[in-house]
Amino acid sequence: MKRILAITAAAGSLLVAFAGPGEAAQSIRTDKGLIAGKAVGDSMVYDGIPYAAPPVGGLRWKAPQPAAAWHGVRQSEIRDVCPQQANSEAPKGSTAEDCLYLNVTTPARPSAKPRAVVVWLPGGGFFSGAGSSYEASKFAARGDVVVVTVNYRLGIFGFFGYPGLPGSGTFGLQDQQAALRWVQRNAAAFGGDARNVTVAGESAGGMSVCAQLTSPTSTGLFAKAVMQSGSCAFNWAASSQYPGQTADSPWIPVRQVEANGKEWAAGKKLACTTIDCLRALKADALVDDTLAFTQIGYGGTAVMPYSPAKALQAGLFHRVPIISGNNHDEANGWLAAFGDIKDYPALVKNMVGESKAAQVLQHYRQSRYGSPAAAWGAVTTDRIWSCTQVASDQQAARKVPVYAYEFADKHSPIATPGLGAAHAMELPYLFRLGGYDFPMSEPQQQLSNQMIDYWTAFARTGDPNGPGRPVWSPTGSSNVKGLSLAPTDQTGIQQVSLSSEHQCRFWAALGA
Repeated sequence: MKRILAITAAAGSLLVAFAGPGEAAQSIRTDKGLIAGKAVGDSMVYDGIPYAAPPVGGLRWKAPQPAAAWHGVRQSEIRDVCPQQANSEAPKGSTAEDCLYLNVTTPARPSAKPRAVVVWLPGGGFFSGAGSSYEASKFAARGDVVVVTVNYRLGIFGFFGYPGLPGSGTFGLQDQQAALRWVQRNAAAFGGDARNVTVAGESAGGMSVCAQLTSPTSTGLFAKAVMQSGSCAFNWAASSQYPGQTADSPWIPVRQVEANGKEWAAGKKLACTTIDCLRALKADALVDDTLAFTQIGYGGTAVMPYSPAKALQAGLFHRVPIISGNNHDEANGWLAAFGDIKDYPALVKNMVGESKAAQVLQHYRQSRYGSPAAAWGAVTTDRIWSCTQVASDQQAARKVPVYAYEFADKHSPIATPGLGAAHAMELPYLFRLGGYDFPMSEPQQQLSNQMIDYWTAFARTGDPNGPGRPVWSPTGSSNVKGLSLAPTDQTGIQQVSLSSEHQCRFWAALGA
């Protein structure tokens, strides 16, 4: 039986009908029209809300434009993911450019005051992923926050560049900002507080948060930030994630993005020498090459005037509190790219060069690890992931509170046996991935609850602390200390020096 509850929001009193699972509920009025919700657990979900016009035809590779208003009540339904090749989140891939949608999840229970808002930017290497993969009903209800998950343009559609094309290399970032501006206009309608928005993300989503932290055009759009497994200083050494890989970072000069776009268009024999011609191509003619454009261009627009790495180092970032961290065995997810790892010294030499390899092999003696693969996983975790995150933590902590962490459950329900706390293994502790409740032991469920409590207390107040969990202190700017997050049948939650555990002084001195 439906219950009618009154919710007081900044925009005034709203009557919302909370229905049983699968039933439609009364609608909420956004700035473009009415959207119906549906009950999921102890939350209300409003899926598939357009925050910008479909970037199709002449709007491909342009700044996001306002969404059109609609008549009647828009039904809550998950919309298409942005164009991407087939992957675990989009098994059939996608060529649907009409994809700039977001999803809102609110607690079902009423609140006497506006709630904090968490805006989640999905990961996926800037070439895959979708906001709808992160079902947030538990996070919202337990944490008493409003959650917004976002689609943004990916790959060649989001980060393409071409000489003379305004916004080259930043269209995906501009989409994220358009979604954040939508939140500013519409948070109150969902019981949220537009003055208390946290922007959060993992992997490419964490790097996106870094980009927004250092973008002048995101000023005033959020009050807190969460960077999970992705930071401003993130970069990779040669042959460190894949054999034959060139050393690089997620950020490259916009002139390079534009040169890459011109070379790509010419090399594909598309008979296109203008942007208008390229815009007329069908999406499926572009998706095959989407991996050629997965880096953000800086230096060409107000959106990204500087490299985020250099901007953070120079103190040119928004002064907001930050949660920042990694997973303990982050790089183990890439071990398979190297096949059956037997020659560990050769991999190290390929990564740092022969002159520095001896130092790495002495510092990371293979005998300390169970196998050559385990040694290589430790080297690449520390060099690529942990110490770049620590560097960003150190730089940000000079100006703002930074709460550092590492996720350390070696038996996440989505982990491949033997890989430990690898990349993305923390995500089911925060979200129902794909709407699925992965089976967890009682200690893992407790850890999940504690992590949600930390994250949402931070979203509400800027301080993650509260009852039922160990104290989490902000780190200093030299030796980065934080929490190791593991269930009680392993190490439990404990204080740890991330700088020391991951040999960050060694890597800083090596300069590799």
